[in-house]
Amino acid sequence: MSIYVGNLDYGLEQEDLVEVFSEHGNVKRVHLPTDRETGRKRGFAFVEMANEDEESAAISALDGAEWMGRTLKVNQAKPREPGNSGGMNRRSFRI
Repeated sequence: MSIYVGNLDYGLEQEDLVEVFSEHGNVKRVHLPTDRETGRKRGFAFVEMANEDEESAAISALDGAEWMGRTLKVNQAKPREPGNSGGMNRRSFRI
């Protein structure tokens, strides 16, 4: 299971997320996606913890919490759908 963390400050670093989530268990991995064009952080992240109990505890504690001037959206990440790149592809345009 992975945790989705939304409404993050764009200046946030992976270490910041590790610090906050480690209060609720062992953080295995943090992924902070960036925009391909600009390299700017996208305002959300995915966090994996050692087990589901720790992930559930983190979700319960942090969803709706105020952090860095923003209200966090924290929930179980939904699996990525096959073939969904998250954006438009070349076939979306007709000339």
